[in-house]
Amino acid sequence: MSSALCTLGSPVAAASVPAVLRALSVVGRDVVLRAPRPQDDADRLFDASSGDDAMWNWMAYGPFANRAAFGDWMAETVQSADPRWFLVADRTDDRPLGMAALMNHAPAHRRLELGHIWYVAEARGRTVNTEVAYLAAREAFEHHQARRFEWKCDALNTASRAAALRLGFRFEGIFRQHLIVKGRNRDTAWFALTDAEWPAARAKLERWLYTLPRDANGRPQGSLSALQGG
Repeated sequence: MSSALCTLGSPVAAASVPAVLRALSVVGRDVVLRAPRPQDDADRLFDASSGDDAMWNWMAYGPFANRAAFGDWMAETVQSADPRWFLVADRTDDRPLGMAALMNHAPAHRRLELGHIWYVAEARGRTVNTEVAYLAAREAFEHHQARRFEWKCDALNTASRAAALRLGFRFEGIFRQHLIVKGRNRDTAWFALTDAEWPAARAKLERWLYTLPRDANGRPQGSLSALQGG
């Protein structure tokens, strides 16, 4: 009686990695990533996002009825270890522009995710999201030695899906009927960037953010999508 041959996955070298997500404190060219300070940030961020209800369409929370409700929500984010929330601020004056989080940390598998990404209107169409993703990926791959960095979104969120591809993440498929969000079905689109793909993605992100000349509005004169190969 012969035994069937099987193919197993390639071995992964053991690594000592941080067990928890640390609070981010990172200064980029255009943005700063830091821990939220509700007493300083909540009112300013609420005012900057007030009236833009559509920005919350893809989130499990929001819009918020008033400053107090938003402040209470932000205070909860400070207490969370995973997701580990961070505030995105303008480097020039520390003006809050939005929030995001590192989350779903699996140190045994060296995997984590960038999620809960939202920005006020003035941050859109600038370099903000690109630099946030770059700095977060650098934290994932260089501090946490991640093998896999994930991006997930509602499959109907075409803007988020396009952003993931533009940033160098690869589309991996749709999880059908994955979640119920605000009483509605959510099919989830999955994207990921691996440690083998990170060096090339990093070089292209750094070239776009820090090397290309910029126009009068401070935006690099060139397409990141073209640098990423589509």
